Amino acid sequence: MLHEAEKALQRYYGYQTFREGQKPVITSILRGKDTLAVMPTGGGKSICYQIPALLLPGVTLVISPLISLMKDQVDALHSVGIPATYINSSLDSREAAERISRARKGAFKLIYVAPERLETDSFCSLADHLPISLVAVDEAHCVSQWGHDFRPSYLAIAAFMEKLLARPIMAAFTATATPEVQADILERLALSAPEVFVTGFYRENLAFSVVKSGNKSGFVLKYLSAHPEQAGIIYAATRKEVDNLYAFLRKNGYAAGKYHAGMSDAERTASQEAFLFDEIRLIVATNAFGMGIDKSNVRFVIHYNLPKNMEAYFQEAGRAGRDGEPSECILLFAPQDVQIQKYLIEQSVEAADRKPLEYEKLQSMVGYCHTTRCLQQYMLQYFGEQDLLECGVCSNCSSEAVLTDMTTIAQKIFSCIRRMNERFGVKLVAQVLKGANTQKVRQFKFEQLSTYGIMAEYTEDQISGFIHLLIAEEYIRMTDSQYPVLSLLPKAFPVLSGEERVYQRVWMRQLRQSGDDALFEQLRQLRRELAQRDKVPPYIIFADSALREMSQSCPMSEAEFLQVKGVGEQKAKKYGPPFLAAIRQYVAEHGSSRAAGEPEQTEAAGEAKKVPSHLLTLQMYQAGKTLKEIAAERKLGLVTIQDHLLRCGREGHDVDWGAFIPAAHEAAILAAVRELGSEKLRPIKEQLPEEVDYMAIKAVIAKYAGAPERT
Repeated sequence: MLHEAEKALQRYYGYQTFREGQKPVITSILRGKDTLAVMPTGGGKSICYQIPALLLPGVTLVISPLISLMKDQVDALHSVGIPATYINSSLDSREAAERISRARKGAFKLIYVAPERLETDSFCSLADHLPISLVAVDEAHCVSQWGHDFRPSYLAIAAFMEKLLARPIMAAFTATATPEVQADILERLALSAPEVFVTGFYRENLAFSVVKSGNKSGFVLKYLSAHPEQAGIIYAATRKEVDNLYAFLRKNGYAAGKYHAGMSDAERTASQEAFLFDEIRLIVATNAFGMGIDKSNVRFVIHYNLPKNMEAYFQEAGRAGRDGEPSECILLFAPQDVQIQKYLIEQSVEAADRKPLEYEKLQSMVGYCHTTRCLQQYMLQYFGEQDLLECGVCSNCSSEAVLTDMTTIAQKIFSCIRRMNERFGVKLVAQVLKGANTQKVRQFKFEQLSTYGIMAEYTEDQISGFIHLLIAEEYIRMTDSQYPVLSLLPKAFPVLSGEERVYQRVWMRQLRQSGDDALFEQLRQLRRELAQRDKVPPYIIFADSALREMSQSCPMSEAEFLQVKGVGEQKAKKYGPPFLAAIRQYVAEHGSSRAAGEPEQTEAAGEAKKVPSHLLTLQMYQAGKTLKEIAAERKLGLVTIQDHLLRCGREGHDVDWGAFIPAAHEAAILAAVRELGSEKLRPIKEQLPEEVDYMAIKAVIAKYAGAPERT
């Protein structure tokens, strides 16, 4: 059966092999075992039940929480030739009856339904007449009251399964579940002798970062100006914050959308579809937006405020880079964000026994914002993973993170907490260290302490930040309550005695200009036009990662086109001709790293042929050949040879930029790039003297990529 699964993967989805974690889950389901799969967002959970649905007899019932998720999934299945439908409240009675009738006749392999549908007599009657072989529960964490997104309707799933005449296989899927929530899922869904697979939460293509900024809106503007062509989501904590930020961005010329529960259904739908169809690249939203949004080319997710817990953050941030391409997840932190979340906990959590847990979860999120450890490592340990390597790209691991000694600061804080008898919280400790003259400080006569005012050079917010960092690094314990109290942990005492030191990482962020190659942009424009024609979101046609591979490999035939990851038989047949025509035209005009008709290299080829094309160009250039000589010898366009050297420079190879950049014009070129952006070269060229060519402009962009702006 596994061999058949691999054939189906290639035929329908265009992938040669399964991703990590998919194969054991699919094998378990095909063996008839109940299964729980915890896989990261973007890890390919849907394929883990869609492939078995194709191979098992009868129909697969998919229980999904949101209408938008169902429609996207069904559209995606139709695009690869798999018969599927959904039955939910968006259909009128006639449409629902028609789909139920077709389902009874075996017209579909997958049927998506909301959990509320399982409690209706009409659907239970339909289920009794359907040969259901598999029930797949998506977003299974919603069944747990101790998860971050509990939905009472999910409790109906187990009862529905008991009513069925013949019990089908059950498979549950989630991206966010601590070990405690996993146990709750198994119990509440009543899985029978299940196999459990935790693939891991690590997302190697995501760069996580925390920015402590007093000017969040300024940071957002600067980030957006550096990434003008990228799609992104900005999450804010409240509707008011969303409205304010949306108005601010529109005022500054950004075609943003917004999404929150205070908008009408029609307004939310219009905003969501504009984002999905790439009509707008930016959306500002509360956490009401996102579950079920399968848009694969989201390049960044910015959290304007602190999320309430790690589960919510991981799921929301994980909507970036679902196609596997490098993407950023940035959390903008300010101390007042903590108070907003505490207020929301008090307003929204009615059960008294849940509040301590919610405060504990919030404190883990605060700890994430202050830790000096690898951010992915911190996050994954929260979900129960141990012995993890540092990611190397987050704001604490990157080369832009500077290690600073804060031992003296830590000693002052520890000493103050001890002298206050470990009975007070962050705010009052910070006030004492600052030397504040408040009523509470005077009430307890803390102005008489030796630690009073010994950190007067810092603001109270800065001191609070230091305290939270020490909490995150387990030097200080903070009780889990609305008014938490600080006490020292054993790890603090060697620091107080001078035996050990404490270090802090400071991230010196550098905003990089983005610049996609010309062919990739042409293919993206073609995808947009085809999406408008077919009335589907662009990512349904091809993910950005597939377009990137096309622009790099330049397939010339249908057989080569089918080798691109994400191109299955149905999509090759439907979309292959226009994409191949665009690629062939580009190659004819500009050349490519693989000339038309050149055979693919095999393992039997010589070692020289294994050298990447752009590095081969660099070797020839360093040997003394001119660009024109290299182009003629390799039968490639001059522009392609230039692009090879530019790519080498961006990858860190030794390229003599001075050979391409006229010294007299370098400063003027750089100024024009920073004023106009790097995504379009013609406006830059028109602003410069005539003797400055395009290669000089591109060389300046490559030379200064990542360099911080100076004012």
